[in-house]
Amino acid sequence: MSNGPANVSRETTSRVPGMLDSGSFDADDFSRTPFGNISAADTPIAAEAQRASQVRQGGTVSIPKPKEQRVITVANQKGGVGKTTTTVNLAAALALQGMRVLVVDLDPQGNASTALGVPHHSGVPSSYELLIGECTAAEAIQQSPHNERLLCIPATIDLAGAEIELVSMVARENRLKSAIQEANLAGYDIDYVMIDCPPSLGLLTVNAMVAAKEVLIPIQCEYYALEGVGQLLRNIGLVQAHLNPELHVSTVVLTMYDGRTKLADQVAEEVRGHFGDAVLRSVIPRSVKVSEAPGYGMTVLDYDPGSRGAMSYLDAGREMASRSARQATAVPVADGESR
Repeated sequence: MSNGPANVSRETTSRVPGMLDSGSFDADDFSRTPFGNISAADTPIAAEAQRASQVRQGGTVSIPKPKEQRVITVANQKGGVGKTTTTVNLAAALALQGMRVLVVDLDPQGNASTALGVPHHSGVPSSYELLIGECTAAEAIQQSPHNERLLCIPATIDLAGAEIELVSMVARENRLKSAIQEANLAGYDIDYVMIDCPPSLGLLTVNAMVAAKEVLIPIQCEYYALEGVGQLLRNIGLVQAHLNPELHVSTVVLTMYDGRTKLADQVAEEVRGHFGDAVLRSVIPRSVKVSEAPGYGMTVLDYDPGSRGAMSYLDAGREMASRSARQATAVPVADGESR
């Protein structure tokens, strides 16, 4: 692995005859190229640099602060659909635009912790100790080195055994909810809490759903991604009925969209037909930059803020923030039912 983002591939168009290198620019030379009828600002590299500069400035676009803290569980029991990627990049997008965001990593793999650049080795106070009552939220919260408004409760490998330990505990489904409420009392002015769930429908995911009012479902634009959504909605319905009547699906994000294929459009159309206005208009395209970023302990907004992936998550975060949880349209939570 290279030493930093400067050595990675560029997600731009391929070099063509006559295109100038970005190292030295001369206006007269540019005018004599086949692209002389356009300005330098219209080139892909210049456009990307301009976008990156705007993103890095932060606070240039104001988004509405929620009337009350929004706790959002990011869930889908199918692996590889972009749960963790969506969690950390939406959190980073909100933080860049002035919100204070806490990411709770409930996946024993700890990928969200890696992407946010916080330590999550064994012995670090984490979501495991939080769930079993060995530490408070204030002791487990760490600040991301990339943004002072972005906080994280990391996950360590110890969390893999939490499912078994929680079975015998009192109020086992409410452990995370109580801990988050304690975090509020500890003086953190948090606007958004985003909970990254493991790819399963076990006790960790149930804890996340009891702690939240909203569920965000990332759906990959491929056929297999649709197969497990029905079971997820049935589980959400059970949690609504027995543990958390306020829980609802507020947001659906289409991820890994490939505009070159008809399948992606078909999946997107089917998802929008089922979930309606809960589906964000902003879709997340397939992007090598999004995949490269965690290798450097970064979100794509820190790694390459001018890339298509970064701008897509920035747009998605802005769109999500503009929606009020109370105005969310009810969507089906089980086959043939609506709540």
